[in-house]
Amino acid sequence: MIETVPAAAAPPTGRFAPSPTGPLHVGNLRTALLAWLFARSQGARFLLRIEDLDPDRSRPEHEERQLADLRAIGIDWDGEPVRQSERSDLYARALSELEAAGRVYPCWCTRAEVRAAAEAPHGKLPEGAYPGTCKKLTDAERAERGRTAQRPAAVRLDARAQRVAFSDRIHGEVDGLVDDFVLRRWDGTHAYNLAVVVDDAQQEVGEVVRGDDLLETTPRQLLLARLLAYPEPRHTHVPLVLGPDGARLAKRHGAVTMGDRAQLGESSEETLSRMAQSLGLATVDERVTAGDLIARFAPGRLPREASIFVG
Repeated sequence: MIETVPAAAAPPTGRFAPSPTGPLHVGNLRTALLAWLFARSQGARFLLRIEDLDPDRSRPEHEERQLADLRAIGIDWDGEPVRQSERSDLYARALSELEAAGRVYPCWCTRAEVRAAAEAPHGKLPEGAYPGTCKKLTDAERAERGRTAQRPAAVRLDARAQRVAFSDRIHGEVDGLVDDFVLRRWDGTHAYNLAVVVDDAQQEVGEVVRGDDLLETTPRQLLLARLLAYPEPRHTHVPLVLGPDGARLAKRHGAVTMGDRAQLGESSEETLSRMAQSLGLATVDERVTAGDLIARFAPGRLPREASIFVG
């Protein structure tokens, strides 16, 4: 009898998912570079997703500029970018599944009312978490709110104060208590946390690399994935790039975009090399390409602390 050897599992697909609400700054681009390196260093597919759920701020010209800046530093991707604005049917289907399982409820609370809530029930939920006001309404009270409210209800997940743990490549073992967060806003727009979970599952993303400012949202997304019986991607939350004042990098910190740097006479290769140097992937004054970095990349040697941008 001839023994067969099972084929090796394909390396996990990676992705970068910018919101087209303005130009990418060097911190965003560095996170994109890391996500790309995680994928390409393993020979994996790398996808680009446009998270344009905010119709008031998303602009085609921002998307065009972002794609151009990614290409300028050597980042490529497989297939055409997908846009969340074109995928609402997928999100609605997932929401229907959660509704059928009895895991959602309508909520008429405004942001001001949520902020004004004295404290989370029993003091267990994180500061700023939704206290479950509308979950406590009776059927009759919900019917009355539906008749008299000034706007339609949002839809919240009934998280049941579940605690979700996961392992992060950089932060190690992490866990968080999940509150009843919004899945669909009152205006009918599906919320980010639902959309990103559905998209990652539908696109078979197995490796999520993003800034560590999003670390606290991961328990929410993993709970949704489990409720929808989706595979759970591996997570790596990478350190941010901060301004000289220690705050998250922003336009107020000066020349922080590719366009800004170009106006100062800095080439895209020089901008990329500065990012690589901040990650320990290039020496001072060394000029590198994105392709050069693939062979040098080692997740275990990534810095654990935020970098300070020096213009």
